[in-house]
Amino acid sequence: MIDILGYTACRKLSQMFLAVAFFHSSEYILAVAFHGRSNVTLKSLLISKNYLLAMIFSLLEYVVEIVLFPGLNGHWWMSNTGLALVVIGEIVRKSAIITAGRAFTHLIKVHHEEHHWLVTHGVYRFVQHPRYSGFLIWSVGTQIMLCNPISTVAFAIVVWKFFAERIPYEVYFLK
Repeated sequence: MIDILGYTACRKLSQMFLAVAFFHSSEYILAVAFHGRSNVTLKSLLISKNYLLAMIFSLLEYVVEIVLFPGLNGHWWMSNTGLALVVIGEIVRKSAIITAGRAFTHLIKVHHEEHHWLVTHGVYRFVQHPRYSGFLIWSVGTQIMLCNPISTVAFAIVVWKFFAERIPYEVYFLK
């Protein structure tokens, strides 16, 4: 019998939905805390069309694997490793946002503003781009948590490439 709604499947999906909900709501709350509600839009939730498509693909992969390869999703240690990565990614990213304070924005500033500066203390002493590192760890962790081999590799490649293009552009305007 295929156990799509079994305990393990429901636990993994619940953890995934909680991780996604916490990530996006906390991003929005921190943006409001540092920049004020009038300066923050729904874009601060960081939900784009490409992001939604990636998440839908990962959920479809999860369901297909439960139906066609039920043994693939039975590795509790793999799922727990993914959950640990999700938590680590959140801690790294949120500590970076809190450390940066008002210097943190979701948008790259192309003009100098008074509260926009290069942060070099706190977690930034150890990792040059902790917000991005945290998101990479978090996003790959969500897929390991679901035991999604295809999405794990795809998320790692896509997020890495996105930040590889974004970081030099951002650094240029911080100088």
